[in-house]
Amino acid sequence: MDKKALSEKSKLQLQVLCSEIGERRVGSDANRKATAYTESQLKESGWQTETTGLSVIDWQTDGAALTCHGLSFEVFSSQYSLGCLVEGELLAINTVTLLEKTDIQDKIVLLYGEIATQQIAPKHFPFWNPEAHQQLISLLENGHPKALVCATARNSATAGGVYPFPLFEDGDFDIPSVFMKETEGERLLAYTGQTVKLASKATRIPETAFNVIARRGNNPTGKRIVITAHIDTKIGTPGAIDNGTGITVLLLLAELLKDDAPNYPIELVVFNGEDYYGAPGQVKYIEQHAGRFGDILLNINIDGAGYKEGLSCFSPIGLPEDLSDTLHEVLREAPELIEGKPWYQGDHSLFLQQGCPAIAVTSQWFIENMECQEITHTPKDTPGIVDYERVAECALGIAAFIRKL
Repeated sequence: MDKKALSEKSKLQLQVLCSEIGERRVGSDANRKATAYTESQLKESGWQTETTGLSVIDWQTDGAALTCHGLSFEVFSSQYSLGCLVEGELLAINTVTLLEKTDIQDKIVLLYGEIATQQIAPKHFPFWNPEAHQQLISLLENGHPKALVCATARNSATAGGVYPFPLFEDGDFDIPSVFMKETEGERLLAYTGQTVKLASKATRIPETAFNVIARRGNNPTGKRIVITAHIDTKIGTPGAIDNGTGITVLLLLAELLKDDAPNYPIELVVFNGEDYYGAPGQVKYIEQHAGRFGDILLNINIDGAGYKEGLSCFSPIGLPEDLSDTLHEVLREAPELIEGKPWYQGDHSLFLQQGCPAIAVTSQWFIENMECQEITHTPKDTPGIVDYERVAECALGIAAFIRKL
């Protein structure tokens, strides 16, 4: 199949994932519809598939409201937070040092400034959990406030392009919280010590989600190639480059490689949970493959691919010399693909942590703008920002690399 045909096919696949199905938050009906659709497409290309159920929570909100002395302040329910209807004295905290020496029990606490600059890692997130974040969560839980109001600016490196961002996005953190723009937080500061009323109509709903794995090839060498992309999205985004294009590349690869007899068996893994607080699909995969990561020749992970500006990047991380030489050969033959610098904000990190080399496939634009972009995790992440030739080129490049091994 040539690039033009693959481009047209990628457009159709992305139309289904991002327009017909849309937001694919973990635990939602749309998420389950997306995994079922993806599995059906993999089977249609002749791959053997299996699904793994994941116990997750869906989350919904009917909004939030904060008032003080008849004045209203714009707030939003923090994703996966418990809801609340509380009234209490407002305290303002801007540093951990101040938090350590302040009695916050039964207070409504405004977190702003230094303490609210970076999204806090979920309590049980397995792949990145700084000690400073753990300390903050512990101080808050031991302090027993009624609720948290978080005033945030923009931090694309940890929260994507969303503004303001939820300081806490954690279904295991049981202090109700809302978030607001830092400018709204400045307004609210004037009412420190006053009584405020906070309502957040948020609900956690026990649900099920699924990983999908497709396989081809025998295993005479004892090694396998694992190609991954996550199917879930953040709440409120159709997730075109994050990560509908990644799933589309997997589906294109399933068709490109369906008649091949590769030297290494191939797994196409549809992860569920990269944009979710607990990474349940990734954790389940590690549990299921404990002791078998030494059998993986390498991981190829696709995330953020296909943006309309710039070329596509293949970023090698920890590749042995023979695999690196093969990758460079592919890149020489495909000038539309370039080598990118290493980056770690994706599912390839779980393989790196298990000692596996990886290639992270994304957009040149994404790497160059990772800390300042305003698209991912927002409603702006639509198929309109995708160049379908770039998507096809990623699939062709990966297929060429696999065939050369």
